[in-house]
Amino acid sequence: MALSFSTTNKFLLNNQQILRSVLILSVRYKQRGHIADHLVEHHRQSPLGKLKNGAAVDAFPPKDDTTKDLRTTPHDFKYVYPDFLPNPIPYLRDRILEKLERKDMFRRRQQIDIPEFYVGSILAVTSADPYAPNRRHRFVGICIQRERHGLKHQFTLRNIVDGLGVEISYELYNPTITKIEVLKLERRLDENLAYLRDASPEYCTFPFDMEPVKLPPGAGVPLNTIQVPITSTHWQYKWERHDLKGILLPSLPRSVRKAAERFGEPWRQWDIMRQYRTEIHDDDKAEIYEDIEKHKEDLAQYRIDSKENVKITRARPKAAGRKAILDNSNRSNMSTSK
Repeated sequence: MALSFSTTNKFLLNNQQILRSVLILSVRYKQRGHIADHLVEHHRQSPLGKLKNGAAVDAFPPKDDTTKDLRTTPHDFKYVYPDFLPNPIPYLRDRILEKLERKDMFRRRQQIDIPEFYVGSILAVTSADPYAPNRRHRFVGICIQRERHGLKHQFTLRNIVDGLGVEISYELYNPTITKIEVLKLERRLDENLAYLRDASPEYCTFPFDMEPVKLPPGAGVPLNTIQVPITSTHWQYKWERHDLKGILLPSLPRSVRKAAERFGEPWRQWDIMRQYRTEIHDDDKAEIYEDIEKHKEDLAQYRIDSKENVKITRARPKAAGRKAILDNSNRSNMSTSK
């Protein structure tokens, strides 16, 4: 007998806890290697796990902690080097193109010092501008987002200038950028601070003559846990539908709250396939990290060689001036005439 539509809905509603527990167990089984511990032990003790000669077959050998993979990446790899991570969509990837772009990125990093910064850090970017007074344009602002991959990676700075919000998007490997300074290194609770457009101007107003804030040696990257209140009535986006931690929303009508709950996706934290589709494999990360470590060594040697070349060029004697050359030529002419 087929179940009616209302009966099916009641069945699903009554079994939400069961579905949630199944998802949690699937995550735990994934962390343990897809096999539960009690099943592994049961297989070891069963007669099916033995050969004909009586020797036990351990189909699931215990994990050896002494054999560790040396190709491990740091936990904050995607935050420190987000520009080196390729596109996670498989059909948009080209491994040969990724390696060629990585070489160009390393070559560009030899010409300009690209410091470590995060979303929420305050930067000062100096770029070449033929219409500027000194052919240089310097802009100070807070980094509100970092997006795109490879050579096309770009970041956006925001500041309030004369009461108006100004945002400039820079390509990280643009050859017109001459200098990138980190005035204040810190991180925020969210990876995208686009909600600062609807916040009070005091949260994204920074003087252009701001002095750099130095961190003590050996200190980690500070995390700014400030929560920005949104006071304007006309928002650019419906922020209540996004899972944002660094934002304080005013009291919303009941209909708006119901719509936010309807569009919410609380199951995403248990969606293993979404995590698989949106992240890069650990082997690819390890390969990229090895290239970065090798580039650091080459960059250090390149800077040492460049300093030695500068010393050699400075130690060379200066060429004789025009007057000294004329005097020497006149003396040689007089000696030949005599």
